[in-house]
Amino acid sequence: MTGNTNITAESTLMYREAREASHVVARQLDCNETLLRDLGQKLRELKPRAVVTCARGSSDHAAMFAKYVIETNLGLLVSSAAPSVSSVYAAKQMLEGTVCIAISQSGKSPDLVRTAEAARAGGAYIIALVNVAESPLAKIADTVIPLHAGPEKSVAATKSYIASLSAILQMVAAWTESDTLKTASASLPGKLQEAWLLDWSAATLALEHARNFFVVGRGAGFGVALEAALKFKETSGLHAEAYSAAEVKHGPMAIVNADFPVLVFSQNDATRESIEDLVKDFTARGATVMTAGFKAAGVTALPYVKNADPVIEPILFIQSFYKMANALALARGYNPDEPPHLNKVTETV
Repeated sequence: MTGNTNITAESTLMYREAREASHVVARQLDCNETLLRDLGQKLRELKPRAVVTCARGSSDHAAMFAKYVIETNLGLLVSSAAPSVSSVYAAKQMLEGTVCIAISQSGKSPDLVRTAEAARAGGAYIIALVNVAESPLAKIADTVIPLHAGPEKSVAATKSYIASLSAILQMVAAWTESDTLKTASASLPGKLQEAWLLDWSAATLALEHARNFFVVGRGAGFGVALEAALKFKETSGLHAEAYSAAEVKHGPMAIVNADFPVLVFSQNDATRESIEDLVKDFTARGATVMTAGFKAAGVTALPYVKNADPVIEPILFIQSFYKMANALALARGYNPDEPPHLNKVTETV
């Protein structure tokens, strides 16, 4: 804990950088249009048999979002690479006919660079989503998609994570030539501004004295559940675990009892029914349940942006979440810009 009561919510780097997300996405849409149109054509010509993702931390949570968006819109298998296979074990990769999507804010982590190098040597077409366009990872790539997030100084990634999600969506929209995805992408800047203005202080109050809890999502919303759980650990010293709504009943439900906090993200798609059933189980156990995206009996329904395409709803949830997480960290006596034992660039080998 910092014990510093002089820090205000609006003065933190985390707050100021997260607030920029709508402008970042607007800049992406403007600057990357031609690049992504050409990449979409290239990917249709390549007709890859599968996609491999390569990332760590928040970027890996963006890769989880990519998995669902690509698999549901293109029908391609998407698998996450284990960087140690290349960086530690030096195993040869056989990735002919695949696309490798490497995601990194800095583009500097040695294990990600080595994984991308091994994937390229193994025959994969490398796409790098990076915020630093001149980074080592970018230099390896066949195509670089700049995130255009600008300098991000807060250790806790916010705008670069949202930039990764939006870049993924824009890439898949160009790849599939889907008017629905293109329209959803174009709506993001305005919807993100709406999401930032929403008041999630009810969650701050519910979690200020919490010790352990669950964050739940499913489908395209699972990646942001993972991201939220990480941010709780990083910024508030709070032990949060993320689960898919399809997995939480397989063991973890055993520790849910009266007053156990649960934060549930649910976009309005085919996963909604299973989420609603799970929430009923949580409330029947007396859990303190907070929902984003829908209302239900016995829960605290956090406000959410109405009339948004389900594919962008998870991105909007995490934007509202970042503002709340920043306030929660301060309420718990932490400085969200100075997480203990963490650095902005983690150089894993």
